[in-house]
Amino acid sequence: MTTERPQSTFEHRAAAPGVDRARAFFRDIAFSPHRHDTYAVGYTTRGVQTFRYRGKGRYSLPGDVFVLHPDEVHDGRQGDDRGYGYRIAYIDPQRISEALGDGSLPFVDLAACKRAELVDAIGGFFPDTAENGDPLFEAGALTRLADAMHACSARLPYAKVDRPAMRRVRDHLLELAPRSVSMTELEVVHGFDRFSLARQFRRAFGVSPHRFVTLRRLDIAMGHIRDGKSLADAALLSCFADQSHMTRQFRGAFGLSPGRWRTLQSPAG
Repeated sequence: MTTERPQSTFEHRAAAPGVDRARAFFRDIAFSPHRHDTYAVGYTTRGVQTFRYRGKGRYSLPGDVFVLHPDEVHDGRQGDDRGYGYRIAYIDPQRISEALGDGSLPFVDLAACKRAELVDAIGGFFPDTAENGDPLFEAGALTRLADAMHACSARLPYAKVDRPAMRRVRDHLLELAPRSVSMTELEVVHGFDRFSLARQFRRAFGVSPHRFVTLRRLDIAMGHIRDGKSLADAALLSCFADQSHMTRQFRGAFGLSPGRWRTLQSPAG
């Protein structure tokens, strides 16, 4: 008698402004090195989740929590032939900064751990069905999570950031995507030289302006792919040079090709 092996699944939804949540199980799928422009926090629910992060091999067992920072390269794969499952939230760095009173972005150097305050805050960040979309729940859970991340952060040198100005730059970039972005235009409109602007933007949001725009174009491409458009059309509609350009950027952001990602979105995933 053979036991049917569970298939890979990925259920993803936007939960609140700047917060997406997902539930996943992966077997025989390895994620190539990639980097997000969000915090990725969650916990392992089954199996052994292994990954390389900040130059070291890591693993997470059921009950362990993990915190991956914006623009940090990581991969992902199963630790044994059972596959692995997890819950994960992708959080806009601006939401974390806002929850800390516009403080510096926290940097938790424990990629996977059982530290009590993180376990409690991350475990409580995933609501039951009745609380989905409840603004009171979201505000409380995000504040608790931000406080726990701050408490567990490595101490980083203080760097001054003009956060209101950087939010205006970010809004400007959101309006421009997916069109081409002129650094000269940003300099003139916002009154920063390009190097100061790039440096402060990274401190405020964890990624460079160029990386931020690339990810927004990928968001647009993902929407077109979900709507059933071909990969070639999705690439052109989201301002990539061609399908191969989009595929390279997609794999660099999510660790999978867009075709493989599309398969995982289907009910048969």
